[in-house]
Amino acid sequence: MEESERSRVEMMIPVELKINGKDYSLNVKPNELLLNVLRERLNLLGAKYGCGIGECGACTVLLNGKAVLSCLILAASVSGQEITTIEGISENNKLHPLQEAFIEEGAIQCGFCTPGMVMTAKALLDENPEPGYDEIKEAIRGNLCRCTGYVNIVKAIKSGSKKLKERRKE
Repeated sequence: MEESERSRVEMMIPVELKINGKDYSLNVKPNELLLNVLRERLNLLGAKYGCGIGECGACTVLLNGKAVLSCLILAASVSGQEITTIEGISENNKLHPLQEAFIEEGAIQCGFCTPGMVMTAKALLDENPEPGYDEIKEAIRGNLCRCTGYVNIVKAIKSGSKKLKERRKE
């Protein structure tokens, strides 16, 4: 094996990821971002490449239940951890209550920011099932939306909170 070929092989890092409940074994480059692995290798296109510097929230996913910016995380650093993307929150082909609420409240226009907003909101509601207006605003402050403004997004999160509460009663 030539030295350049050997260095290409040696530069791959094996990772084990659980994404949306499914186990993946991959070899990644040391500098490969989680966002790129999700989109380019696994065809999970919900997380979007927006700014690439952690300022817009379009790439938000859940890492062990916490909202994180996948454009800032090296895939190799999350081996053995659990990742949830927007594709993984529906159950039995039924939208998650937050997804329903975003649609019903008109919190979606172009849709680019929506997956990141929903994932951020999910992390919030998982931690605090009945947040107040200020808590919602604080939670989504890192998610930028250029189309809807934030009034309908906050309404959708409040509505999603109520839907989740009703679902827990069932």
